[in-house]
Amino acid sequence: QDYYGKELRKSEDLKTNACVTSSRPLPQMVRDALERVHEEVVARYYGCGLVIPECLVSCWILDLGSGSGRDCYLLSQLVGEQGHITGIDMTESQVEVAKKHIAYHMDKFGYRKPNIEFLQGYLEKLGDVGLTSESYDIVISNCVINLVPDKRAVLREAYRVLKPGGEMYFSDVYASQRLSETVRQHRVLWGECLAGALYWRDLYSIAEEVGFSPPRLVTASPITIDNKEMEGIIGDCRFVSATFRLFKVPSSSWAGPGQVIYSGGIVGHEQEVVFDANFTFKAGEVVDVDAEMAAILRSSRFAEKFLFQAGEASAATLQGCCC
Repeated sequence: QDYYGKELRKSEDLKTNACVTSSRPLPQMVRDALERVHEEVVARYYGCGLVIPECLVSCWILDLGSGSGRDCYLLSQLVGEQGHITGIDMTESQVEVAKKHIAYHMDKFGYRKPNIEFLQGYLEKLGDVGLTSESYDIVISNCVINLVPDKRAVLREAYRVLKPGGEMYFSDVYASQRLSETVRQHRVLWGECLAGALYWRDLYSIAEEVGFSPPRLVTASPITIDNKEMEGIIGDCRFVSATFRLFKVPSSSWAGPGQVIYSGGIVGHEQEVVFDANFTFKAGEVVDVDAEMAAILRSSRFAEKFLFQAGEASAATLQGCCC
């Protein structure tokens, strides 16, 4: 709370580049939406890249660690007036900045009533602020879960508030090994998103334990610290900024591998959808998918955008792995 509420006043105050790692190029519609976000909201933003999944019209989205609200105001435009965005953050000053500009943005977007709200609270205890089970289509988070000591509790709460077929789509910082207590207790390294980074293999075990489908890697890029003092403390550990997507797949959706055809009906992704590091769906093209991907597409908001065909996926598809 001190680091993000008092010590950091703007993004240039960050002491490493861990929280400003870029992601893949942004679609034009996202760049246009970002330009309509208030300058104070953007200036007080400390996330890494943008966390914007596809197929958002009319969705209910929860942003864990929403900070000054940049991603929320961006998503507010993409879900439309019939959708809804909830941002939650533990830092009072950040929530105040986000709330202050609600009327400004609703007027700029041409909305008759707000489709956005901001709450002050803890990511591990979403029920304390009244967030009920199975109430959101998507949960996002942008370089924040590393700041929470109990990652398992965060994923458990995200799973609880998601509807069946819902998705957790989030970027974060991951470590190549479990971190020493010296690093974990370092105040600046914690604030810079490094000391709380999860060992990447632990994400897979926690996700399985909570009930999610196995994490699907979307993008990943190495982090360079560019700070000699911090590099000396960290030692030989390496860090990566990565975006994963997890799904709450109902057991009834599992029906084996098959083939799918993307209809091209997702706004901004009419020609193709880069779903993750393994799967890119081009409009009209038949794609072999394994049982896991078939279940995800069949149970999620993507179902109406795909035609499902009976058939066996090829052996090459089933053996594909991007780990």
